[in-house]
Amino acid sequence: MSSSVLRKTMIVLTAVGLCLAAYLTYVHYSGVTPPCSIKGNPCSEVQKSQYSLLVGVPVALIGLLGYIAILGSLLLARDGERARFVTMALILGGFGFSLYLTYRELFTLHKICEWCVSSAVIMTMLACLSMWRFLRGDDLLPVDTTPNDATQISDEAPETAAPLGAAHS
Repeated sequence: MSSSVLRKTMIVLTAVGLCLAAYLTYVHYSGVTPPCSIKGNPCSEVQKSQYSLLVGVPVALIGLLGYIAILGSLLLARDGERARFVTMALILGGFGFSLYLTYRELFTLHKICEWCVSSAVIMTMLACLSMWRFLRGDDLLPVDTTPNDATQISDEAPETAAPLGAAHS
């Protein structure tokens, strides 16, 4: 996958996550019940649980701000090692937070919210792509093909090596 395609894929995934988090933030502040295809609407129960707030701030709003920061790092920063690292760090922070919330859904609340799982899947995909993008590093950038002193081929005959133990003249 080329650098451009990888970055554009991450931008699209982040934009989808941003829309999802914006919707969940709207649900929180408006008090509407989110639609859910699972019987009993566990989405509503998760959205109204004590774990839907972190120090009084809705986790949906935290997610929205996180996606905005990630999108900003993808759109505004020049592609370089530092920019790739910042993007990866933001995404891994969001991924860790998403893991924590998913743990709470599964093992504390015993409920699954489809909206939350969708965001977790997006964040997991972004985490994989951002690590791949960072670890590939400058391989994604255009290579300078102009020869320099270290890579120029010399017309001089190479020195021949004497057999091991032989004296040099």
